[in-house]
Amino acid sequence: MSQSNIVKIVVFVPGLYADAVREAMGNAGAGKIGNYTHCSFSSKGIGRFKPGEGAYPHIGEVGKFESVEEERIEVVCERDKIAEVIKAIKEVHPYEEVAIDIYPMEEI
Repeated sequence: MSQSNIVKIVVFVPGLYADAVREAMGNAGAGKIGNYTHCSFSSKGIGRFKPGEGAYPHIGEVGKFESVEEERIEVVCERDKIAEVIKAIKEVHPYEEVAIDIYPMEEI
């Protein structure tokens, strides 16, 4: 097996913003599978955090624990589009610090 030109990008976003983030990712080139575009998978969960001094949280208050219903959005993406997709996510995502994971994919 060898490393693919494709990665998986995962981002966590409050439910009200999920459609905007999905659309931005697709418009930037993520989620293309064959003749389909804007392909994604989502699962719902609870994000938890505590904003520290100097934070400007979109949800919650500095120094207090917060929990938010979020969606985990997963898309495939060509490596050469990663920067553009990350930029698109950050332009529409409401959080000051966006949780984004990028996973390499293997050719099979």
